[in-house]
Formats: sequence, C-alpha cells, structure tokens
Amino acid sequence: MKITTNLSYAGGFQRAVAEVAELEKAGLDLVWVAEAYGFDSPSLMGYLAAKTETVEIGAAILPLYTRTPTLIAMTAAGIDSLSDGRFSLGLGASGPQVIEGFHGVPYTNPLGRTREIIEICREVWRRDAPLVHEGKNYTLPLAPERGTGLGKPLKIIAHPLRAEIPIWVASLGEKNVALTAEIADGWLPILFIPERAGDVWGSALAEGAAKRRGLGELMISAGGVLAIGEGEDVRQLREFQRPMVALYVGGMGAKGKNFYNELAVRYGFEKEAELVQDLYLAGKKKEAEAAVPEEFLELTTLCGPASYVKDRLEAYREAGVTHLQVQPIPLGDQSAASLISTVKEMAQ
Repeated sequence: MKITTNLSYAGGFQRAVAEVAELEKAGLDLVWVAEAYGFDSPSLMGYLAAKTETVEIGAAILPLYTRTPTLIAMTAAGIDSLSDGRFSLGLGASGPQVIEGFHGVPYTNPLGRTREIIEICREVWRRDAPLVHEGKNYTLPLAPERGTGLGKPLKIIAHPLRAEIPIWVASLGEKNVALTAEIADGWLPILFIPERAGDVWGSALAEGAAKRRGLGELMISAGGVLAIGEGEDVRQLREFQRPMVALYVGGMGAKGKNFYNELAVRYGFEKEAELVQDLYLAGKKKEAEAAVPEEFLELTTLCGPASYVKDRLEAYREAGVTHLQVQPIPLGDQSAASLISTVKEMAQ
C-alpha cells in the first residue's frame, strides 16, 4: 500500500512544497494537488516537480469543464515530462455551483465527457496518428459548419515521456463509479468508509470491472486525518475532519443536488445528513459542524494508538485501497515526516 497526502498550502505554497520535500525523504509516495477556484493547480504542480525528486505528483482534481480535452492532455504530458514520469492525472466533474458559477460553462453530461476526455488524452499521448475524434461532446477537428472549416487533424508536437499516464477519476454516484472501474487507472472517492464501501459501491465497481479491458487493477486512494498516540486527546483530533465533513455534506451543492449529502445518506446517516445540510444552508455553520455524527468522524479517520491505526489501515486495505491518503497531525516530539515514516512501515 502506498502512502499519499493532500497538499495543504494555506500557509503559503513555497512553505508547503518545502514540507513535501521532507515528507518525500520519509517515504511519501504521492502528493495530491487540488484545484477548486483558487490558483490553477498545473502551475503549482510544475513548481512541485522542480522542488522534489521521487514523490509522485497527482492532480486531484482537474475539473472536466475548465479546459479542452487536448489541453488537459498537453498539461498532463508537460508535468509528466518535468517530473520525469511522476505525474498522475486526476479528473472530476466538480459541481454546477463552481462550473456554472465561476467558469460560466453548462454542467452537462459529466459521464459522457469523462469517457471522451479519457479517450482523447490517451490518443494524444500515444501519437499513433493525427487526432480525430467524433463524440457527443467533442468533435476533433471541429465540423466545418461549426467554424471556419479550416480545422485539420494534428498530432501533439512534443513527444510525451509516457504514452500511458495514469488517469484517476473522482466519482461518487453509481454510474460514475462504474465508469471509473471500467476505463480509469485509479479511483478517488471522498469521505470513504472502508467497512461500508462494499455496500455502497460494490455493485457499481463490479459492473465496471466486468467491462474493464487492457488495464491493470483499479487503484484506489482514500483515508483521512492521521494521529498516533494514547488517550482521549488523540481521538479528539478526529475533530479536524468535522468542518470539512460539514462543508461537503452541508454546503457543497443545493438542497436535493448535493452528491456528498447523498453519499452520507447511502452510508446510513440519513437524518444526520439532512440536519447538517439544513443548518449549513441556513448559515449556521458551527451548528452544522456540531451535528456531524461522532461515528462518521471515527470511520473516516485514523486517530488512536498505533495498534488501532494499524487496524484501520488494514480495514482500508481490505476495502481495496491501494494508496492510503493521510493528513498527518504530529503530537509531542513527532513530526509530519515521522508519522509518514511510521505509517509507511505499517503499510508494508
């Protein structure tokens, strides 16, 4: 099992990257870089590639609607070259609030777009022939009646370092998860409860796996806050996850259109999910955070004595997780690097 973390750069990106370099020495395998509606992540990942040597760099995620498929392919090939083959392309649909609100692009047909973008990226990287694609969402070259008529099939000028850059998809709904298991190299779920993942996603994963062709085992990256130590104070560090859960379950979307809220319901937290959302959308964020169930926090974190964390790690492994995703919180004389080293040893 590989060990991964999310890049947190609230305190400044240069400082965050310096910390990643220390985690790299401790054995960190992969760092995920998010893009919501702050700075663009490719700029950050290019800088990260220049300041590290061995850690893999993953986009988590590049939203489907914010770039053309060919630009996504070019960006992935560029970062992969800069990092000497350490890049993983994470894709996701984001949500209508960001895509239509910030980017002004209609949030339509996310599943179809996902399939076509992955097809186009792989065609670009292989360079087998000038790019031609005819799909519901993308036609390359553009049809003459939709433009000047001067478009022509082209190959990417540069030669990608790898013709097969790993593609991960962030998905939650059954159809999207099935598609991920069919065509992606890896899956990026969120708020993952290993003991309940099979009940929620098992049939979708099996449906996709039955159609999977020419790809290895589906990689899965999931986890949560990591703290190792004795006593109630350590267990209380699960609370660091509370604002994030409240934000996603309560505020990431509208009433009746919140994928994360629907996930919490499928996990069995129907009443709690409704209460969190009602409070959050009413502007009562602290009350929404308080309404997040303790059980939900425990099941989505790894906080406790070493033996307990080891058991949680094995639960993730049993659920098919290949990349344990942790947010280390050091205690006493611990450091983030020492925590990464410890959990890396546990995962062997």
